[in-house]
Amino acid sequence: MLQYHTAGESHGKALLALVDGFPGGVEINTQAIDAELRRRQGGYGRGGRQQIETDRVEILSGTRQGKTLGSPIALLVVNKDYKLEKLEDIQRPRPGHGDLSGSIKYLGSIRAILERASARETAARVAAGALAKELLTPLGITALGYVVELGSIRIDPKPGTLQQQRESRDASEVYSLDPDKDDEVKALIDSCGERGDTLGGAIEVRVEGVPFGLGTHAQWDRKLDGRIAQAVMAVQAIKGVEIGLGFESARRRGSEVHDPIRYDPQQTSTRSLGFTRPTNNAGGLEAGMTNGQPIVVRAAMKPISTLARPLESINLATKQPDEAAYERSDVCAVSAASVIVENVVAFEIARAVVDKFGGDSLAEIQARLKLFHEMAGKR
Repeated sequence: MLQYHTAGESHGKALLALVDGFPGGVEINTQAIDAELRRRQGGYGRGGRQQIETDRVEILSGTRQGKTLGSPIALLVVNKDYKLEKLEDIQRPRPGHGDLSGSIKYLGSIRAILERASARETAARVAAGALAKELLTPLGITALGYVVELGSIRIDPKPGTLQQQRESRDASEVYSLDPDKDDEVKALIDSCGERGDTLGGAIEVRVEGVPFGLGTHAQWDRKLDGRIAQAVMAVQAIKGVEIGLGFESARRRGSEVHDPIRYDPQQTSTRSLGFTRPTNNAGGLEAGMTNGQPIVVRAAMKPISTLARPLESINLATKQPDEAAYERSDVCAVSAASVIVENVVAFEIARAVVDKFGGDSLAEIQARLKLFHEMAGKR
């Protein structure tokens, strides 16, 4: 099974991701991983921490001469802002954060909780997801994440090819598919920051080139939509996840929700095997399995919990009313979250590919994928 674990604290020496079950023979481009780490640090509305860090990955194990060995891969991202041993504890828990719940759960300090609960940990998850993309790319599978809503502003994606949309996203300071909306969004972020407040938003990730049959209906914990939802929901500040039409499907009748099935003999050589849909309300997943259509995932991110104009709280030492503590933070991190969600989704797709097609090497997976398409096309 392809899986990963992370370690490290926000102001500790480094962040680590240990990836196990990764196939051998995959050529790794560390510059591509570094590019994803840089994107995670960007986006309009980020705070001062991003001026300190210059995230880069160092691969400590599992590769030789630029290719994976099939053994565990250790990824290291160094923290320049290392000062964990010098930081004092805080006594005023921040509403919306894990400060109060965690300090009570572990019978310890708030500092012990916030250092690991911090979204700084997601640098390791982005590194793991970007590594997974190195497996997906030679299989013709791509993931694209972008912002579709920020605060009260909806940002509808402009149509275009995958390459055009990627270029549009990269040209936007808020990582949307409509850079023309940037000025309006930036003005909202600035206004919010001036009031000492924070902003949330919504993210969409689309995965294309996905073959039929990833995931399974057979067990609840192996359904791919469930695995994706869990991975996305586990990202800091994410409070809702949708696949395809999502919650809107509850407001419509079945005839307006389910995607009709058609067949086009001219498309039998594609990943859809000739089966086409005029809509993709299912978001590429039915009964926990991919159906040959693009996977579409949306996530709702709440505003950052740390406010420059603190909310009401208490002092844990005195139990008296007080303002919540302030730790250096962002006004808006929705753009960064779009990078994180894109990469955690990519990892789940890679995990499902390894589950379905097995193989200890990329060459074996490619051969099995080809054989599966040939067999499926003859049934």
